[in-house]
Amino acid sequence: MSGQKAVTPSAEGIAASVRASKGRGLPPVHLWNPPFCGDLDMRIARDGTWFYLGTPIGRFELVRLFSSILKKEDGKYFLVTPVEKVGITVDDAPFVAVDFESEGEGQRQVLTFTTHVGDTAAAGPDRPIRVERDPETGEPSPYVLIRAELEALIDRKSFYRLVELGVHKDGWFGVWSGGQFFAIIPSHDLEET
Repeated sequence: MSGQKAVTPSAEGIAASVRASKGRGLPPVHLWNPPFCGDLDMRIARDGTWFYLGTPIGRFELVRLFSSILKKEDGKYFLVTPVEKVGITVDDAPFVAVDFESEGEGQRQVLTFTTHVGDTAAAGPDRPIRVERDPETGEPSPYVLIRAELEALIDRKSFYRLVELGVHKDGWFGVWSGGQFFAIIPSHDLEET
């Protein structure tokens, strides 16, 4: 529209909007459908580092704030507030699971993961664990669903600990959590390595 100035989204503007509407728990981003305001030069690297204009965001509180308003729609990632939505780039998964706790044993075992931004999620039917293998190297990339289509890449040390809890079931090696068995690798592939 001629005569109107284009709105340029900014990280500072989004942060101010979220602070102004800050309440308890995570904001209800699933209820917000504001107009798209453009893409922001913000990126989440595979290791969970957030970048703005090519520079790492060093303040944990700011990263935590942005992570609370992250939303995935049609395979794309956005930061949303009640009044604006901006696109960002995510190299792999938006979160990294840096630790987990295990309670119980066997089918009653519950694995609760903690992300690098402090979110927790108990794996189960609604929060599955999945493992992708690189087709060339066979290297595993394990993930756990944290919330609303947002996954965490499970870090290496946590994945090794997870494998220590693994069992064989129906030709697969995997883990139990929340009454659900999550396959990691076919049993015969594990025996060959």
